[in-house]
Amino acid sequence: MTERLDARALNRATLARQFLLERTGASVLDAVGHLCGLQAQEPQEPFVGLWSRMRGFDPAELSRLLEQRAVVRLHLMRRTVHLVTAEDAWHWRPRHQALLRQRILGVYARDLAGLDLDELAAQARALLSDGRPRSLGAIGRELAERHPGRAPRPLGEAVVAALVPAVQLPPRGTWRSTAGASYVPLAQWLGRSAAPEPSDSADPVGADLVRRYLGAFGPAAGADLRAWCGLAGLPKAVAAVRDELVSFRDERGRELLDLPGAPRPGPDTPAPVRFLPAFDNAILGYHDRSRIIDHDHRGLSVAAARVVLVDGRVSATWTCDSGGIRVTPLRQFTHSERAAVAEEADHLATFLSDDGYDRHGAAAPMPRR
Repeated sequence: MTERLDARALNRATLARQFLLERTGASVLDAVGHLCGLQAQEPQEPFVGLWSRMRGFDPAELSRLLEQRAVVRLHLMRRTVHLVTAEDAWHWRPRHQALLRQRILGVYARDLAGLDLDELAAQARALLSDGRPRSLGAIGRELAERHPGRAPRPLGEAVVAALVPAVQLPPRGTWRSTAGASYVPLAQWLGRSAAPEPSDSADPVGADLVRRYLGAFGPAAGADLRAWCGLAGLPKAVAAVRDELVSFRDERGRELLDLPGAPRPGPDTPAPVRFLPAFDNAILGYHDRSRIIDHDHRGLSVAAARVVLVDGRVSATWTCDSGGIRVTPLRQFTHSERAAVAEEADHLATFLSDDGYDRHGAAAPMPRR
């Protein structure tokens, strides 16, 4: 008989996989890799995400990894800017090509109507081949000169978000930087030849995505996997690794798959207070987010809200301003919970202090969308 896992058991599994039950001593590079990257359209948010997950996290180390090209920022899962290892960017970006193209057409259907996107991509590659970093606006304006009557913004975004694998260069995304985004092709930045095409047969990239996702987010359903990456066509990849996996059922009877040796702590395992950044993996990595956030508060996950986990669940939001960390509870706290939240807020304030994090980038006050 298939074992059933209730929401609390799934919550503790998620916290363990996400390094939120116990901070990890892994390197920054290994942590980013294990987490399958961090959503990073708000450039400073990954620093809080890693601080909440790592012992002794040094933000300068993440900046160095960006500058040394060991991690990169690019459009990837769900057409959103992610911070991922260079190796994952190299292998995963081609697997997302069809998704990125489809989504950019959905956003700019009218603006791109009648354009040969393959021709536009070739023009963009030729434009970017000189190695000179360009902003999205600059790319769009140069291409608009070849396509009279077309607005530059859709052309530029189509290129950097879909048609040409491109990375955002540092200092964008480095600690406390307010630099705008400039782009060069991924292959050029990594000093490699053209990115490989995904295999149509064994699909090793798809199988790797399944294993890696379950390692960081499992146990999970197929719908959760698709919600995380946005990709269709992964059932074939799941089937390819099915014999490697173990199966569970949730309280609704959905089948959940997982890696056999992955941690699944007991539901009574204590969970410490954790402060999460906007658009954190632990929430957005699932279609069914009830394991970590109540249905009434689900909208916070896409509203750029920074949240506080208390007993493993989203129980408050937080902002940072000149007065420090401000916490707004979503439910009534016990005395011990209030004390634990205040203590962790003090630790976070210390991390964010020293020149005033709230005055740099999108970290605080709450970013406006």
